[in-house]
Amino acid sequence: MTKRKLGKTDLWVSELCLGTMQFGWTADEALSFQILSASFDAGINFLDTADIYSRWVPGNPGGVAETIIGKWLKRSGIRREQVILATKVRGRMGDGADDEGLSRAHISKAVDASLRRLQTDYIDLYQAHWYDDKTPIEETLETFDELVRAGKVRYIGCSNYPAWRLMQALWAADKHGWARFDTVQPHYNLVHRDEFERELAEVCRVYELGVIPYSPLAGGFLTGKYRRDQPADSVRLGGVRGYFNDRNWALLETLDGLARERGASLSQVALAWQLSNPLITSPIIGPRTLEQLRDNLGAVGLRLSAEEMARLDQASAWEM
Repeated sequence: MTKRKLGKTDLWVSELCLGTMQFGWTADEALSFQILSASFDAGINFLDTADIYSRWVPGNPGGVAETIIGKWLKRSGIRREQVILATKVRGRMGDGADDEGLSRAHISKAVDASLRRLQTDYIDLYQAHWYDDKTPIEETLETFDELVRAGKVRYIGCSNYPAWRLMQALWAADKHGWARFDTVQPHYNLVHRDEFERELAEVCRVYELGVIPYSPLAGGFLTGKYRRDQPADSVRLGGVRGYFNDRNWALLETLDGLARERGASLSQVALAWQLSNPLITSPIIGPRTLEQLRDNLGAVGLRLSAEEMARLDQASAWEM
């Protein structure tokens, strides 16, 4: 699988990033191990997780996905440097005052806990999961910088940051000579374009940030799993139902047509739409089964023509 340079870092990552939110939720430990091994064998070297995955599941205290990755890495015999590990900090991981947020106290405690669960002595990419308006950006960045200097973290990034907050962070890092955010993890797909494209995209282009979008298949909507006037049942239905409108049903019809022309699945065409954009580094897939993984892998190397990109852009266009 072709590797891509992650922004201005020296990290070279696979075209697809394996997301792990489903580990310990819709995929148990045994299945998670199978997905990890099959992904690595297929050439995926980039794993994305977070300390809170998946704390919303009854009986899950958080940290389960990181723990599964750590166990798999030890048992697999794969050398640590063969895998790019990315995790995130921000969410609540306990009941104490310092058990959430982006304060020095929480980050310092959370990074050590993530390192223990991942069974490693460094994290390749440590990301702020979403911004914390109760903590000065300088406190967050200085703490991240100290982690980089200590060797616990190689690079830092952010997720779910609006453009103004990202620019504030880049300015503060430049002013103080601290490590800066080198990546952005936005919510981005064919039915959710404006949040990234309105302002964030240009910031990433100008400052050469790596872009690793999450939910590139819109929670399964862009797989064709949901259809107009057909009953649907899924653990993620609540988050997907908002896409059920005439505009997006028409988009699925356009995807159907392109998929038939290219001999590909809807998922593969939706992923190819991102992979054909030079601004996008590595979309994050979240397969819950080996079958879904195999389908997603079919997007590797698939590129859309300018005419095909224009068809999808027009079918999913948003207004300024």
